[in-house]
Amino acid sequence: MNQPPVVHWTEADQPRSARWHSENGSPPPRRVVIADDRTRANDAYKLACEGTALLWRGDFHNARQLLTAMARRIDRRPSKPLPADATQAFHVHRAAQNHRARILGMLLIPLDASYAVPLHRAPDVREACTRAYGAPAQESVPGEPTTPDAPITDADTATATDAHPTTSLVSLRELLALIGANEWRKKGVEIPALGGDRIHPHYGVFSPARGEYVDLVAEAPLPSQDLAFDIGTGTGVLASVLARRGVRRVVATDQDPRALACARENTERLGVADRVEVVEADLFPSGRAPLIVCNPPWVPAKPTSPVEHAVYDPGNRMLHGFLNGLADHLTETGEGWLILSDLAEHLGLRPRTELLDSIAQAGLTVLGRLDIAPRHPRARDTSDPLHVARMAEVTSLWRLGLAHRAAPAGTP
Repeated sequence: MNQPPVVHWTEADQPRSARWHSENGSPPPRRVVIADDRTRANDAYKLACEGTALLWRGDFHNARQLLTAMARRIDRRPSKPLPADATQAFHVHRAAQNHRARILGMLLIPLDASYAVPLHRAPDVREACTRAYGAPAQESVPGEPTTPDAPITDADTATATDAHPTTSLVSLRELLALIGANEWRKKGVEIPALGGDRIHPHYGVFSPARGEYVDLVAEAPLPSQDLAFDIGTGTGVLASVLARRGVRRVVATDQDPRALACARENTERLGVADRVEVVEADLFPSGRAPLIVCNPPWVPAKPTSPVEHAVYDPGNRMLHGFLNGLADHLTETGEGWLILSDLAEHLGLRPRTELLDSIAQAGLTVLGRLDIAPRHPRARDTSDPLHVARMAEVTSLWRLGLAHRAAPAGTP
């Protein structure tokens, strides 16, 4: 078993160490200094730009204010105009996003052995951290003493730190994302296609906040109600929609443990678990089905965090994997539903001809296509650097069949 990465620093003239949590896979910072309520935003920003992390020992709310102040300094920097070329503009925009994330990720928050934050006015993040990271590790970190868990009080910082020794570190930016994701998991996302019932996304599992692709699956004519495969089920939302539409058996696949747990929980909550079987698989389960549905990541680019795997797919791996395996898992008269946004086309990352060639080379034909325009706020946000592409975006459900089936005249 791989040992978790460890951060090393010096505090009060003593060497310290703690486990490192990073959902985007960032390595532990090489240099760490202590920061508190006396730390100035300009100094913190300068240190972060130089690659020095700041371990916060002050008031938690002040840490959030410092993070906001650092973000303002990033936003105040004069930015170069984006290139006219859409592809170059996308890559420049992504690089700027990654730079911003790296700088803001340098403000670190301590966690004790139970994932509690030993800081004044800190929220209780133990549930959010446990859901994201798993149960707290029992073993101690070398160089750190262990003490029994006790409630965190509003004592001064030094006393709280001594009573609850740091056993792991996480960036404040990531911790706030964990808190937000846990609230969304509790609240859920209302899905009109499910009659207003809610899907509860787990941390790291893509939330169906954009409902266009769900509506397409809810409206497309079913080729059969006997069996369907939902490839890359995520939250289980499409499998649940199919079950609610009367499909008697749905096999939903994913290879992410978080997604598998999330889909099982949602199908239970929605009362369709008796018709939806959630299985671990890389794309297809065994056998053939008259309906196979897949909503792969839409943009062929490198993800920088787990949740981005649902949006960014380097080399169109999942898209090509679905198309190339579809003929071997589809029944003779079955349909494969490919739900795909054309945003990548408007960004110059994947031409339409490449998609059509991939469909043909996989031994498939296009039986029809349903389109829907985006309704999300970013499509109308003129301040978005990629606004032109987002405004032109269309999400489509491609109805695919085996190549020997005649496609209707005029089908794209």
